[in-house]
Amino acid sequence: MIGKYSRALVIGLLAFVLTSSAPSFSQVLADERVVEAKVKHFLEKMKGQWRDWNVPEKDGKILYDIILKNRYTKAVEIGTSTGHSAVWIAWALSKTGGKLITIEIDEDRHRQALANFREAGLSDYIDARRADAHDLVKELPGPFDFVFIDADKDWYTNYAKALAPKVEPGGCITAHNVEGRSPARGGYRSGTEEYYEYMKSLPEFETGTHPESVAGMAISYKKKKKIK
Repeated sequence: MIGKYSRALVIGLLAFVLTSSAPSFSQVLADERVVEAKVKHFLEKMKGQWRDWNVPEKDGKILYDIILKNRYTKAVEIGTSTGHSAVWIAWALSKTGGKLITIEIDEDRHRQALANFREAGLSDYIDARRADAHDLVKELPGPFDFVFIDADKDWYTNYAKALAPKVEPGGCITAHNVEGRSPARGGYRSGTEEYYEYMKSLPEFETGTHPESVAGMAISYKKKKKIK
């Protein structure tokens, strides 16, 4: 009889701990619906108002879809501007249980981005840093599974060199306003052409451009290691 009651007591205590220490499934769904509603309302309100080199809405959706499809959770963005792309990235990460580190050097744009993240209800999913990405990306420890580059175009290759080794197999590096492989104009290559050629040269990545991007989205997937 003692053993029987002891087992019942243990089971009862375990059930109490599980139900009291973890949020219920219904609560998680409710929280997700709140975030979903706030983000949708914010993006609808801001439609057509994004300036300061923010991405077009269609390209934001591409970033969102890539993250959700691959269940990425560890993201870094170079070039926050006032936060349009970060909102799309963080919205996807709110569904995968991830978080975004986003970097912006300009104080005014950084401040406006923080306000936008609060209004969109996504602050908990974003670590927004005002810093010089030239220095900070080299210091970020990683690993990452998603990278978005949308900053000074002549530095794209340097960003890639710093971050590519920190991207996990199966992860992705995306870059905006990339012209792709095109004939050099008078011996001159733009920074994004140089970047694209560099990424194409890396055997551990498969690189191409997204056919539906409005402003030239280059996408590089890091190959998964083959199991012998």
